[in-house]
Amino acid sequence: MTIPELEQWFKSVELPAAPLYLNPATKINDVSQFLESHFSPLRNNPITNINEPLLDRLLAFKLLIESNL
Repeated sequence: MTIPELEQWFKSVELPAAPLYLNPATKINDVSQFLESHFSPLRNNPITNINEPLLDRLLAFKLLIESNL
């Protein structure tokens, strides 16, 4: 899945209400801010070692939504 496809996927689904935990160490207080702060660097400089954790968290969030929390 490409970055634009992933971004479109998030726009097409109903996002869960915050706050929620992506994992025990990552709490999402504002879902729209989380998405923007992760997609912005990926749009500018797609896949680099520095941005890889951003993509990992987005994919984990996608999996969380797909599994209905």
